[in-house]
Amino acid sequence: MTKSSERVVANQEEVNPVEVRLAAMNLLARREHSFKELQRKLLRRFEDADIVESQVRRLADENLQCDKRFAESFVRQGVLKGHGPVRVRQDLRQRGIAEAECESAIAVCEVDWTTLAEEVFAKKFGALVSGDLKEKARRARFMQYRGFYQDHYQHLL
Repeated sequence: MTKSSERVVANQEEVNPVEVRLAAMNLLARREHSFKELQRKLLRRFEDADIVESQVRRLADENLQCDKRFAESFVRQGVLKGHGPVRVRQDLRQRGIAEAECESAIAVCEVDWTTLAEEVFAKKFGALVSGDLKEKARRARFMQYRGFYQDHYQHLL
């Protein structure tokens, strides 16, 4: 066995909590992460699930990782990308955020979804009005894909 492969085997056997915490803090320094998202990323790198969970929980207890803060930041980013409330909520759930926290984060952002839908629609389709049913259906699918309710964009079709 070579020295490099011996180091790899040694690294797989020993998981140092300090290394896990440092890796987690490095990830959090770049952007906010949800608890589950951070845990998932760390488990790809470190095998000991108990140590990973304890270190992520410790960061959450110290308020260095906060699902509420992550959710609010994620909603703001989604709004800037032109995503509607359905898409934002679905993306938050995929990242392990509870439904109550999703609703709270969406409410805190105080977004006028109808105005955002109008901006997204205008950016994509311009001011041209389409009388063609096929084109209206295409535009409606686009707005649904972006995560808007029909009430937000129906008047634009």
